[in-house]
Amino acid sequence: MAAEAAFKDVPEIFEIELGEALIARSEALATFRELGPPDLCHVVKSTGRAGQRDMGSYHYVSGIDTSSSASLAAYINSLTYSIEEPQAWFTKGPTWKVKNGCFCCFNAFSRVDVRVDVKIPGGVNAYAIDLRGERHPASPDIWQETYLSAVLRAILYSDDPTYFLDAYRRLEPISSPDAEMRFLQAAETLFMKGWQVGSDPEIQVATVVSNHLTAGILKYFGDSGRWQHAANLFEKLAARDPEVSSLLARSYIGMNEEVKAVQVMATAMRETPQSYLLLHTQCEFLRSKGRHAWALKLARQAVNCAPSEFVTWEKLTDIYIDLKEYESALLTLNSCPMFTFNGRDAHRNLTALRLHLPIKAAVAEILPEREKTEDDEADPALHRLPAPGLRGTWARAYALLTRLVSQIGWDELLKTRSAVFVMEEEYRMQKAQADVAAASREDADDDASTKGVRAPPSVDREGSPTSSATQSPVQTHPVEGEGPLPTIRISTESGREQSLGADKAAAVAKVNGRENANGESALEGLQQPAQAAAGNGDGESKESTPLIGPGAQESFSFSNKRLCERWLDNLFMVLYEDLRVWTIFRAEVTHFKTQHVAYRKSGLEWEILGDLGLRLHHKEEAKEAFQRALDTPRYSIKPWAKLLEMYAEEGDLTRTLQVAIRVAAYQYGEYCELAYPTQIARLLFKLEQAHGHAKIWNTLLSMGLPDPILLVMQRYLQYGQRFKVEGSDF
Repeated sequence: MAAEAAFKDVPEIFEIELGEALIARSEALATFRELGPPDLCHVVKSTGRAGQRDMGSYHYVSGIDTSSSASLAAYINSLTYSIEEPQAWFTKGPTWKVKNGCFCCFNAFSRVDVRVDVKIPGGVNAYAIDLRGERHPASPDIWQETYLSAVLRAILYSDDPTYFLDAYRRLEPISSPDAEMRFLQAAETLFMKGWQVGSDPEIQVATVVSNHLTAGILKYFGDSGRWQHAANLFEKLAARDPEVSSLLARSYIGMNEEVKAVQVMATAMRETPQSYLLLHTQCEFLRSKGRHAWALKLARQAVNCAPSEFVTWEKLTDIYIDLKEYESALLTLNSCPMFTFNGRDAHRNLTALRLHLPIKAAVAEILPEREKTEDDEADPALHRLPAPGLRGTWARAYALLTRLVSQIGWDELLKTRSAVFVMEEEYRMQKAQADVAAASREDADDDASTKGVRAPPSVDREGSPTSSATQSPVQTHPVEGEGPLPTIRISTESGREQSLGADKAAAVAKVNGRENANGESALEGLQQPAQAAAGNGDGESKESTPLIGPGAQESFSFSNKRLCERWLDNLFMVLYEDLRVWTIFRAEVTHFKTQHVAYRKSGLEWEILGDLGLRLHHKEEAKEAFQRALDTPRYSIKPWAKLLEMYAEEGDLTRTLQVAIRVAAYQYGEYCELAYPTQIARLLFKLEQAHGHAKIWNTLLSMGLPDPILLVMQRYLQYGQRFKVEGSDF
């Protein structure tokens, strides 16, 4: 009976209590910070028999036209034709029908949840619920904002590997050139309100040109190489706000109209010289031309313009690494302001009566079983690596650190670290000598009337020395000259930063605890980093007198050193754990090859090692690990998706298409029915520019694919022809 109440090819979560999904969504509205979660479609099914309990189920969906109540009612009505029919004539039981439905779509601009109640047969009722739970009429402006919010979610959540929901359908948000034109018109109308929908977690303050709306526009047109449409939009908007010129210049560069881009940037710099996004656009253009020294000056100016933004310090660190100025790069990285990570908005998970996740027949024959096997297990040491848990600014800072170590090696990185940061032993020696000097002065002064009570040096809750000087809430220093950069600290963010740093330190401490408990030792040549004297947030170097006395080995001062931030100290430990596990892995591989013995790992272990290799910039070894992961019958899209990216970068057409078929099958099996914007479409469009549509299509035909799989792949190429992507016409 329960099976007959399910939809065909539509995933569902059945409720224990009727309507509990809607109640939970209403309670969670105030927690939605930015774009909001995917749309929620809730339906009630009934047999029409007296005494028969109605059944409630729901699923998540994106890509539905949410510009009017009629389109949402049409979607709910389409579900009435999808209920599973009895499998045989002798099957007895009630016939289930959709009684009513409710479609919920979050408006990220006005912060309301637009809902459409549909009764079958009956009427349609549309309204908006605010964060306090009060109902309001849905005006035309509300519908336009709701439409654009839904399209942006469909674009930005389309291929986000970290965003996963059970029973989540992804449909085509923009299926025709007319729909694309409507999207552009809505984006132009609401562009100046784009800051209201928030921004990426690496951006502290959303602006008119740095938010989810501009990110969605750049992703949608940039991934397909159709920059002309974005340029046309930004040309109109730049006349209203000169800061939009940074986006216009990026579009011209994408179109290979570099002369126009330079002219736009030059004009815009006279009007908005303090725009860090415009400075970053120039930086990237100069880096692409090999002018890193020129880019460095612009990156410094960008830091001066927006010292509280992580991305400005990140860009400056990147350029220092380009110039091989590793000490300056490490100091700049230490100065990055870190923000609490706020992930994508999501629904609260409810306990389900049961899940209905139908397997699509079109791809079932080429996908492995979803049942868990021994290949889904991994060594605890691999499972507990801290690095995969980093998000937001923490992940971006760690990527810079791994880029550093890939260029200069672990030993040289430790030397550079010791040269620029106050190490714990140095701080202890300095403090001991300062205490001795203070005691000597007290002994020399024997006048009791002039003696004062001397307070011991203050230490913050992290155990780091604090400066006695009064600290201002925001410490900003102009970045001038070639010297080391000062550290900036935002007091409003420091509390959150310290708490995150402590969490990561606890995770690393557990790893180190296991290492000591198991009696393992660090590999030869991989020295564990000594702890630096982490600062309490001010990050300033502490001036002090040189060490003197019988216990001092040498005289030195800290006038040219900085205190290492606690979070960066923790990232060094995270990097050490990655390098330790990677070194052990490569040593084992070499040993087994020498002994001519097969080296065996589970599928999940090969995936983790492949990710580890990518983090540490060992691409060839990572590719080998992902290829080994494919030899195991494990249900996982990750190794296929990673190899798809690698083969496409290498220009290997045949292998790229072979892997793309598997990735497309996985996505289609997970109820993803959109062709674009996805990873597959983006890479196929690049191949079309190099090889042309005809060669790619003929290569697919020559593979002898089953018709259902061929139709799935054909969707991506048809999209390119429909929207006239470069290379799709020959």
